[in-house]
Amino acid sequence: MAKDVSTRRRSEDRIDYGIILSVMLLALIGMAAIYMAVSHDTSPNAGSTTHALFMQGLWYVIGGIGIFVVMQFDAEQLWRVAPILYGLGIFLLMVVLVAYDRSVFVNTGAKSWLGFGSFTFQPSEVMKPAYILMLGRVVTNHNIKYTHSTSNDWHLIGEMFLWTLPIIVLLKLQNDFGTMLVFLAIFAGVVLVSGITWKIIVPIGAAAAALGSAAILLVTQTWGRDLLGKLGFAAYQFKRIDSWLNPSGAATTDSYQLWQSMKAIGSGEMTGRGFNNLHVTVPVRESDMAFSTIGEAFGFIGCAVVILLYFLLIWQMLRVVFDTQNEFYAYIATGVIMMIVFHIFENIGMNVGLLPITGIPLPFISQGGSFLLADMLSVGMILSMRYHHQSYMFSQEGEEFNQQ
Repeated sequence: MAKDVSTRRRSEDRIDYGIILSVMLLALIGMAAIYMAVSHDTSPNAGSTTHALFMQGLWYVIGGIGIFVVMQFDAEQLWRVAPILYGLGIFLLMVVLVAYDRSVFVNTGAKSWLGFGSFTFQPSEVMKPAYILMLGRVVTNHNIKYTHSTSNDWHLIGEMFLWTLPIIVLLKLQNDFGTMLVFLAIFAGVVLVSGITWKIIVPIGAAAAALGSAAILLVTQTWGRDLLGKLGFAAYQFKRIDSWLNPSGAATTDSYQLWQSMKAIGSGEMTGRGFNNLHVTVPVRESDMAFSTIGEAFGFIGCAVVILLYFLLIWQMLRVVFDTQNEFYAYIATGVIMMIVFHIFENIGMNVGLLPITGIPLPFISQGGSFLLADMLSVGMILSMRYHHQSYMFSQEGEEFNQQ
């Protein structure tokens, strides 16, 4: 009888159904948002609703398979494959600089997409989980070898930065500033939990905040723009800052997307206009501006439900970390959580005008294959923690039972 109970617990507890349910609910909301956005898209390049839903559903299936595969890797196997996946990701980031999709480059100005006929793929997205694994391995390995001291902490920051620098350089060459910010957010999150003393973290954080504030102030000055231009800032980045600081100033040109998004969300009021009852035209509504679709259709209540689902997802991921008590897992989970949280804050922030538009999509909701695949693989890494930790616990219980 005891053995049957243990077997039943093994099959039920190894899979975290709470995380899976949260992702599935977000996926359903995403499919509904894509359907509404595409069906009301009047632009010349608008595709069919059926095709958009089919492709998004196909990527969910591919992502689901990816989750199943990643779940089979325990901590030791993830540790071993981390440098291999990191190296493969760097290779793809270099390949895309040469073989980038020309049509996407014309439309976006970014050399970050590989094209295979009508199919496109963004290597920087699948680089995210590989980078998270590599950072987790670097920090864990450092903490095993060294005790925490000021000199050793600076050494750790330097080592982490050296693994991050190639990605930053390659993304800069691809002209993909938004994705670069995601990697920096992951880096910052892992630094915060790595054990590095606050005597180092606080000055670095203050310097970063001061640098960002100074850059924004420089954009408002002609001489400042000239200086930033010499440092590599592009004209479209200045326009995004301008539209953020004054969205009504050029509501028909540079600020049009932001202004329309704010109008759409505001028009939804408390309960929204209703499913597929959209009246405000918002460019790229199925991807970057998916939140505006939810805001107009379902109002404040619908937006609050989405945010609550994200909160539950993050909380469940944190719970897995505390349950497993594994340092390597903790850094992986931190990277995944920071990636998702940054996407949520930046996307919703730019939809409501609190943050500049950076082309950051909304996790599990926005249209996009490679982005969705990266999110699903990252969820797979979290699920593998519970899966293998519970397996170990049950095997230990079995040994004790057999000994008795």
